[in-house]
Amino acid sequence: MRLDKFLKTNRIIKRRTVANELAKSGKITKNDKPLKPSYEIKIGDIITISLYNKKIIFKVIENHKIEILQEIIENKKL
Repeated sequence: MRLDKFLKTNRIIKRRTVANELAKSGKITKNDKPLKPSYEIKIGDIITISLYNKKIIFKVIENHKIEILQEIIENKKL
């Protein structure tokens, strides 16, 4: 399954177009390497998403379900 579709179907990101834009801008990574929206998700992948002030790290488990490993909220001070 494509990365952008996977993120939408697992309700990590509400819209596929938003997932597509995040991937194109380099905000979705695997092993510190940016992923394309067309990346084929595999079981065992550990993916990091940087979204606004939040960082979500999850692992893909069987049947394309996820296990959230870590969720970090960054407080940016001005």
